[in-house]
Amino acid sequence: GFSQEESQEDIFYPASDLEYIPAEADYELIEDRLSCIENEIPLNYHERVHAFVNYFAVKDREYTSLMIKRKNMYFPLFEKYLKKYGLPDELKYLAIVESGLNPKAVSSARAVGLWQFMSYTGRHYGLNNDWFIDDRMDPEQSTEAACKYLAQLYKMFGDWEFAISAYNTGPGNVRKAIRKSGYKKTFWEVYPYLYRETRSYLPQFIAIMYVLNYADEHNFQVEDMEYSMDYDPLLVKDHLHLETFASQLNVCLDDIKALNPSLRYDMVPETSKGYLLKIPADVKPLLDANRLAILDTAAKVGKQELEKMAKNSPGSTYGRDRVVYRVRSGDVLGRIAERYHVGVSDLRRWNNIRGSMIKVGQPLVIYVNSKGAPAPTSKPVIKTASNGMKMYVVQPGDTLWDISRKLSGVSIEEIKKLNSLTSNNIKPGQELIIGK
Repeated sequence: GFSQEESQEDIFYPASDLEYIPAEADYELIEDRLSCIENEIPLNYHERVHAFVNYFAVKDREYTSLMIKRKNMYFPLFEKYLKKYGLPDELKYLAIVESGLNPKAVSSARAVGLWQFMSYTGRHYGLNNDWFIDDRMDPEQSTEAACKYLAQLYKMFGDWEFAISAYNTGPGNVRKAIRKSGYKKTFWEVYPYLYRETRSYLPQFIAIMYVLNYADEHNFQVEDMEYSMDYDPLLVKDHLHLETFASQLNVCLDDIKALNPSLRYDMVPETSKGYLLKIPADVKPLLDANRLAILDTAAKVGKQELEKMAKNSPGSTYGRDRVVYRVRSGDVLGRIAERYHVGVSDLRRWNNIRGSMIKVGQPLVIYVNSKGAPAPTSKPVIKTASNGMKMYVVQPGDTLWDISRKLSGVSIEEIKKLNSLTSNNIKPGQELIIGK
């Protein structure tokens, strides 16, 4: 025990005692420390928070040490975008709860990246993913998307505790909990009505923020801190075999991969848009001096193997056109899959659907084989406008893909360009320009 003259704070603990943490009696001490680091986001101390403080500071010190080791690699990036969007700096700790600061993290629900975006939510915020590249694993792009999403959630609720919870469970589920609580105003009043996983989310955020801010007080001694690598961007439009590219530059392949976590394979695919490949800054002079030879050599290796692997992989989007279909009354997955000549399992994979439940109005992403699929059998309804332009009249059930198949030689992109369409949404009876 302690004498009356001694407090837990005054006693010296040897550096080797890595398991020491003040006992349960220091609840008030930790509450006071939290108030010292509180800024825009309320850091209300609660029994649930206390339990997670003990978890991070005692039970899983190895995990917490890893977070301390990694934080300098990602926190400067988070701080940059949080500042850009006028958001509280404390939100950087949310990525620890989400992914353990692992840009390639994939959850059991198929949420991906540092900020754990689901496919649909990611696309809504500009994070595309296909067989080759997943923007959700790109630290820069995903951090900006997370900031946009968090800003929107705060605008919805006007309360950071609710906004943070909504990031985990979705705004609809938070509204439902508020409704079930009888429209209580504070987070801890609504807390019992949230889903179990979400009840742990804010307490974990507060606890990890506390432990990382007071790591010294809890005797964490972490060596070999990780920092981000200096890099230069290189726009790559042709196929590029990373191992060949790295060997020519005499750079470690793992360094190239670490700088480009959004690449799913050790190759950059050929695209018209191009991929911004990050390369270690110190090899830029060598690349500049031999650019054509190096890129040409790296472009000749592995392309056929990659294409073969892409074509034969389940859920592959290689060589397919992306269309969005909105579920209509009476639709079932099997019929939709049959109509677009794709597998039901692929439909599920592309849209993160576990069973067979779909809802009217639900958008489904479908990757269609434009070369192999036969055109729809219904006859196109075409008329000529007074200015001589040919017009197609949209029929019930039509999608842009259906129309492009009916009108051989007219692509989805051409239809969208001719009609200044910014999305794939069309309505029955709508007249689309299809040419002269």
